[in-house]
Amino acid sequence: MAAFLLLMFVFASQVIGGFNTKLPPPAYGSTITILNIDGGGIKGILPTVVLEHLEKALQNVTKDENAALADYFDVISGASTGGLIAAMLAAPHPNDPSRPALYTPEILKFYLDFGPSIFNQTSARWWFNLSERPKYDGKFLHDKAREILQETRLHDTLTNVVIPTYDIKKVKPFVFSSFKVEKVPDLDAKLSDIAIGTSAAPTLLPPYGFKNGDIEFNLVDGALVASSPALLAVSEVIKLLEEKNSDFISVNENQPTKILLLSLGCGRDGEDKGVNATYATSFRALIEWPQLILPAIAGAVGDINEYHLESIFPSHRSSDNYYLRIEEYNLDPSIGGDDTTKENLDKLVKAGEDLLEETVKVMDVTSFVPYEKPTEGTNAQALERLAETLYKEKQLRLKTKSMEKIKSMEKMGRPFVEAVVSGMK
Repeated sequence: MAAFLLLMFVFASQVIGGFNTKLPPPAYGSTITILNIDGGGIKGILPTVVLEHLEKALQNVTKDENAALADYFDVISGASTGGLIAAMLAAPHPNDPSRPALYTPEILKFYLDFGPSIFNQTSARWWFNLSERPKYDGKFLHDKAREILQETRLHDTLTNVVIPTYDIKKVKPFVFSSFKVEKVPDLDAKLSDIAIGTSAAPTLLPPYGFKNGDIEFNLVDGALVASSPALLAVSEVIKLLEEKNSDFISVNENQPTKILLLSLGCGRDGEDKGVNATYATSFRALIEWPQLILPAIAGAVGDINEYHLESIFPSHRSSDNYYLRIEEYNLDPSIGGDDTTKENLDKLVKAGEDLLEETVKVMDVTSFVPYEKPTEGTNAQALERLAETLYKEKQLRLKTKSMEKIKSMEKMGRPFVEAVVSGMK
């Protein structure tokens, strides 16, 4: 009875303290939760609209208007514009370190208000003039990233982040991962530097160089490494499970560890831009082939990611793991990745809102053609169910952590009153 009362005291103190209590490690729960956001320039508006719906659903289910995505995901990954979003979601607010730098409505406002200055069409260099690259100077984006993220470093984030970049001097990828900081301290860079680096899309924004510790970085767009870094985030988690990391191995030996992944795209247009082999034999190597290959590579990388993820999140048979991919596969071809006219911005917001009402789709990894899953309902409904799952998982972790604390106290034979007081701190 005493142990039960103590459990109620400890658990109630956490509830009274607010649902925005830091998420306990996965070891205390049953599911590891991952959020991923793809790259896509100003098209980052689209996944932000989707994330706004999820964040609102979490606030509704928790009855907590301050609930944030970083309170419920163990890992947030992103590349390019998705890496910038991930950084803003995971960085602590300078005036309240328990809250994110920006909530999703504020991130949407960031794109709508500052997109035209980041991709300033009036001062842009003509993209077809090969002697003048990149198209934009990047100064406004650099200043805003530093203003929002301030002195936050990788180890300071509210939850774990995984952000890929590519180093053009070392000619190899760099993955900035919270999980690597302890072993590789020089990766503990400022989040603003990481965000600027992963957003440096070649031809559009300049490469970004900086030093952290003894390491010099010369970075460009993380989407060159992984346009959809979901697989990177999942790989990091699987490594921790294989290493039997104490934060990720369940304290309940009979409790299997599941992985939940929400991955968001920035939209792919449905236009068939392919050509037949006979026609392609006449292509000029430096003109037509790059025009065909570069867009194809971006799409193919995402499709191959889906191929690999299928082995972890099988769509055609039962699995404890859960994967929800929300992507617009028929985006209006007129929507540009750096077009910040009001018309284009409005189209992107509308595309995000329409995507929420579409039926959940799954990629067939044989044909690489997505198909609908009517049993899952709309994307909005799937996100609302996901919010309930995330809430229950956090509550399970809080409860399990409290029970583990009680067991520890009982083993030490501490007096009941002393244990109660200590447990409520």
